[in-house]
Amino acid sequence: MAVLLGDKHRFAAEVGEWDDTLCRVDLWAAGQWLTCDDNMAFVKQFRLAVLNTAEWLRSGQGSPPPFTDLPPVATHRRLTLRAGDDDETEAEHELRGRFQALTWGPTTDNVTAYLFRDGDCLTITLQFWREPPEQAAEIFVAEIPVAEFAETLEDLVAVLDGVR
Repeated sequence: MAVLLGDKHRFAAEVGEWDDTLCRVDLWAAGQWLTCDDNMAFVKQFRLAVLNTAEWLRSGQGSPPPFTDLPPVATHRRLTLRAGDDDETEAEHELRGRFQALTWGPTTDNVTAYLFRDGDCLTITLQFWREPPEQAAEIFVAEIPVAEFAETLEDLVAVLDGVR
């Protein structure tokens, strides 16, 4: 039986079948199914990565967008403009790293995501960087209260604890 946590239009996780070490975990943000390439998570690693994100947020971490004059989609584009290029500077690489989010292993490695915090609200931008899906060039935006996002992550960890 699958367990759905959160809101698919903001952020959600669904935990399904599992065996000794792997568990089906489907993730959504901004109404997009993020785990379309690989939804089988190695439970120990995935659980730890999700828990670290929840604890990081609960401790007050997270920064506002680095370019206050740009909307979230334009900020996302600017952060990824030279990602991985030979011309990318170390400062650009470090800046991008400050905002990268949802880096939870193979289940999320098909998505480039950034997280911006403004007080008690988070903005998550995401873009698929390989095929599928068809909308690989499109950037999606989800807004969610910090407490709701952290609670969904903590609930996900609790469900994964039951899987182990």
